[in-house]
Amino acid sequence: MDAIVKMLEKHQPFFEKISRNVYLQAIKDGFLGCMPIVLTSSIFLLIATLPGVVGITLPQPLIDWCNKLYNFTMGVMGIMVAGTTAKNFTASMNRRMPAGKVLNDGSTMVAAQCSMLLLAVTQFTTKLDGSELSVFDCTSMGTRGLFSAYIAAFITVWVYKFCVSRDLTIKLPKEVPGAIAQNFRDIIPFGGAVIICGIIDVVVRNLMGVPFSELLIKLLSPLFTAAETYPGLILIQAATAFFWFIGVHGPSIVQPGIDPIRLANQAENLQVLLAGGHPAHSLTFNMSLVGEFGGTGATFIVPLLLILFMKSKQLKAVGKASIVPVAFAVNEPLLFGAPMILNPYMLIPFVAAGCVNVSVAKFFIDNVGMNGFSFVVPWATPAPIGIFITTNFQLIALVFVAIIILLDAIIYLPFLKAYDKLLCDQEAERAAELGLESNGAATIAANAPAPAVEQTAASVEATVAATDSEPVADQPEPAAEASAKKDVDGLKVLVLCAGAGTSAMLANAIKEGAAQTGENIASSAGAYGQHTAIMDQYDVIVLAPQVRSYYNDMKADTDRLGIKLLAPRGKEYIDLTRDPAGAIKWLRENLD
Repeated sequence: MDAIVKMLEKHQPFFEKISRNVYLQAIKDGFLGCMPIVLTSSIFLLIATLPGVVGITLPQPLIDWCNKLYNFTMGVMGIMVAGTTAKNFTASMNRRMPAGKVLNDGSTMVAAQCSMLLLAVTQFTTKLDGSELSVFDCTSMGTRGLFSAYIAAFITVWVYKFCVSRDLTIKLPKEVPGAIAQNFRDIIPFGGAVIICGIIDVVVRNLMGVPFSELLIKLLSPLFTAAETYPGLILIQAATAFFWFIGVHGPSIVQPGIDPIRLANQAENLQVLLAGGHPAHSLTFNMSLVGEFGGTGATFIVPLLLILFMKSKQLKAVGKASIVPVAFAVNEPLLFGAPMILNPYMLIPFVAAGCVNVSVAKFFIDNVGMNGFSFVVPWATPAPIGIFITTNFQLIALVFVAIIILLDAIIYLPFLKAYDKLLCDQEAERAAELGLESNGAATIAANAPAPAVEQTAASVEATVAATDSEPVADQPEPAAEASAKKDVDGLKVLVLCAGAGTSAMLANAIKEGAAQTGENIASSAGAYGQHTAIMDQYDVIVLAPQVRSYYNDMKADTDRLGIKLLAPRGKEYIDLTRDPAGAIKWLRENLD
């Protein structure tokens, strides 16, 4: 097992390179930027539908209003994702542009949205009350249009790069205000992107008789069908856990490619549910509540196992510290504290638990009558609650939750016990060594006079104790301490992780530490990929371990803006989240 882990460590740079792929990053960050649409629209949908589950009939105008809000948010998801993906892809492309040549991310964002409409939306005419109207078919403006959104975003940014790199722009005299001149510079690349997507639209519609968005779904449907089988679900979950195990954020690699079909399937499940049928899709957006039950690795039950059944001080402490975060799917304190990442004892259960969970979920959906997930809930919703909600409050879902908790406990317990025995032996050895050292030191101290330096220290401590007992005037701080305070005084710190979970923990620790030490430090938390618009407002940016693979890209941006970039390792990062004063001390030590 150790040999396997060493081999994985050897190839870790390769996997990190995959996670840094600019296309995957743009898709992930673009989708993340639109998550408020998904979550907010789902709230209105829940308001409109869930009261009926318990026999409460809402006024029809209220139901219609909630459905309208849902349709006007989730219904334009594809258009919005086209813009946010282009914006994030533009940011990555600007790092590779020649000096003095920059792509306008606001312009690429709008161009991508227009291009996406050309690729995904069908326009036709109809008659209403004797008048001829021009109508949009909105079917592909939402989640069904996500593939078109990605294609439109990438084409747009590449066209802009081509034109700007070669100065294929309209240049105005220097006397023209910058904002106006920029609008004219963007005309050629904007028009080029829209024309290319328009040509693609015409070709596909004439050859295949469907819009581009439907063509992709048609061509990739065999792949999606395969992904929704037992082997497909297991492969997706195993890959997600495997990447995380070697220290690379697995969801960032695996999920961008399947998010369009996961969202489309969940939307289809919802339509079937509202029509009174059985939602049968298992590959859905909130299947992550099952495969990542308590976080990647299905670790929901692990902290409780550590507290109840482990004997080593390390694992019991990790269990107590991580039980609340893991309940909300923030399992980094467990992953880096135990640790589970690159721990030979944990490889098998870490990968296997999620695979078993999704297999059981598919069995329940296909054979037991449990609904496929229909309502979208936030990723940080405690998994048992989220599963109960998104299956439309089915009691069988609670039975399913109980079964997978039991199965995960059975999978993890033998491996945790083996690792616990190793740690207990190590702790016993350390205790024995400390005991010998302590006995030896006591013997020497009993037979030898105290060194002069120790006597001096004792007298100094006595003097300090005496003076502390009396009120004294304020004294200036020592020069070294004043310098240390000056280094951090007035700092603004931004902590970034994959989903703003553990970053919030460290940001809160820094706030608490600043209050304890009297430092003037402001700290905020965010998700990597959504930081570009605000990063110039901060003096220090801290990268969490799960996004450490983006260090080089981030360093280029922080160096350009004069921002200090810090990237603590896994256990160090988790320790800082638990030690507010230590977090302030760490900031001081790492500032130049």
